[in-house]
Amino acid sequence: QPGSQLHCLDKSLQAYLTNRDISLDKTRQRSTILFDGKICIFIMAALLVGVCLLCMQLHMIICRPALSEKNYMSTFPFVNDEEIRKTSFKNVSHPNGTSQYLPHILIIGVRKGGTRALLEMLSLHSHISAAESEIHFFDLEDQYKRGLEWYLDQMPFSYPHQLTVEKTPAYFTSDVVPERVYNMNSTIRLLLILRDPIERVLSDYTQVFYNHKQKNKSYPAVEDLLLKNDELNTDYKAINRSLYHIFMENWLKYFPLKNIYIVDGDRLIKDPFPEMQKVERFLNLSPQINVSNFYFNKTKGFYCLRDSGRDRCLHESK
Repeated sequence: QPGSQLHCLDKSLQAYLTNRDISLDKTRQRSTILFDGKICIFIMAALLVGVCLLCMQLHMIICRPALSEKNYMSTFPFVNDEEIRKTSFKNVSHPNGTSQYLPHILIIGVRKGGTRALLEMLSLHSHISAAESEIHFFDLEDQYKRGLEWYLDQMPFSYPHQLTVEKTPAYFTSDVVPERVYNMNSTIRLLLILRDPIERVLSDYTQVFYNHKQKNKSYPAVEDLLLKNDELNTDYKAINRSLYHIFMENWLKYFPLKNIYIVDGDRLIKDPFPEMQKVERFLNLSPQINVSNFYFNKTKGFYCLRDSGRDRCLHESK
């Protein structure tokens, strides 16, 4: 209900503001690096984004449920692997027993929410086979016109017991993607990773800012993009992408909530193992991922992965 959704969002924002423990020195340092010393304007702009996003998302859908975590997970009627696979097309099998399958699972977003980290962590499971790159099949017209056979050719070779995963964060915010995905496979499993919308806006801006800086190109200051005629500029893509409820409503026109699992991106960063346990349960995977697969890298300041004695860390921008 809208009332409970607003209460949930309000409570979430209050918790965020209460739990944030960024010292003034760290804030000044980061602001100086990113925005050429415009510290005060940057902080005010970030606070303004938070207040405006709260006001705009009165009918918020994406929010931690009021149910207990245990009861929330039990509301998903998980299907078995065979049921997930039965609607998936495949190419001719190779002599080694592998084939290319259309994806059984899509990571649909959100941009700068932690999709790459989620894919890498999910790939720790032996029953997962992941496409290496973002294919953008459903959101780009030129790609979609190539047809499902072309899309199938982009998939990794996998064994019959494995589930194929494809990740393209742009899918979540596209108007046309939900229907196209539904037409391909109405029972597909969807993973959506979300983080605090304020943090997501700033992370989005930072990535674009540095991409321009590396190419010796100028890019507007954050305060020039956040506001338009003294109001929140929802035409700015970084802000628009953080209005999660707008895009979720479109996905729910085609898929029931039982087909979608929302991963808590903030928790995944701070404590990845419990979140990945929930993902395994949602996908009805055997519990293979364990706490030993993660270790905190003090130098980088975030968790890295350990698999079969091999350590690897994502790039800081991920």
